[in-house]
Amino acid sequence: MGFENPHNDDLIVVAGGGGFIGGHLVRHLLKQGYTNIRSVDIKACDEWYQISDDVDNRQLDLRELNACQEATVGAVRVYNLACDMGGMGFIETNKAACMISVLINTHLLLASRSNSVQQYFYASSACVYNADKQVSADVIPLKEGDAYPAMPEDGYGWEKLFSERMCRHFYDDFGFDSRVFRFHNVYGPYGTYDGGREKAPAAICRKVIEAKLSGRHEIEIWGDGEQTRSFMYIDDCLYGMDRIMESEFRAPLNLGSDQMVSINQLVDIAETISGITLDRRYALDAPKGVRGRNSDNTLIEEVLNWVPSTSLEDGLDVTYRWIYDQICGSDEANKFF
Repeated sequence: MGFENPHNDDLIVVAGGGGFIGGHLVRHLLKQGYTNIRSVDIKACDEWYQISDDVDNRQLDLRELNACQEATVGAVRVYNLACDMGGMGFIETNKAACMISVLINTHLLLASRSNSVQQYFYASSACVYNADKQVSADVIPLKEGDAYPAMPEDGYGWEKLFSERMCRHFYDDFGFDSRVFRFHNVYGPYGTYDGGREKAPAAICRKVIEAKLSGRHEIEIWGDGEQTRSFMYIDDCLYGMDRIMESEFRAPLNLGSDQMVSINQLVDIAETISGITLDRRYALDAPKGVRGRNSDNTLIEEVLNWVPSTSLEDGLDVTYRWIYDQICGSDEANKFF
């Protein structure tokens, strides 16, 4: 039987609520009329990307079982978005830290089961896919079955794949029901755009903005710029999560746009938004991940009768303008003049 929506006053827990997707999810739930939300993150509340005052906001280290017990007591639904991660520059150089996040899902599952949580969501990643299927920029879109035989992104991808299996076996052995989405490069406003954990859309927007403000019309691109990806706007991510929680589908499912672009094309779009053209310098020894990755949306369309539809041009325009406002509204802008 599929999940049913909680009553408006049922307790919903968002683990990782201080993060990019988690912060958006909390606000999304509030807009839907839910009045009993507990948002949990390891960061101090003043470091959260978004924070809502009318929510039970708690700073807890969910790698610890007792913290997971505290977080989930009384909850009807739990969203697990918590993990130690970032863009390719972070996950390629912090494999152990990424792997330790396996404790979060393990302990949240144990605590949720013991606290009689009815509905559980796990946020997985396209990094679970077999690397041998991602060696060409002209990649064949990845179907859900392409995660096996297993050869995921080292560190982060292994943690995600293992945690997917934990969800599966908690259902097989205990009847504890969950839903799993494999996110493909979620982006949008109110996220990281500098500091080392940012992903490609935000990083490219920041670099183009810095070039525009400084008058130095050049940009550094990691790799040769021909590596390919698809990027999903945050609104599509949130709507997809609503739909999967109402479905009867238990296996991992892609959640991503199938609009594949090269990194050079991503820069083209950001340049168009900014109204400038930049000289490009390529850092061939920088972290760049797999050569190509795109989402096959055949199964999600079959299961949910819906696919992400926000174009990269539209989503990046909103993201660019938000990052521009953040830079120009802070002391950071002063260094460009």
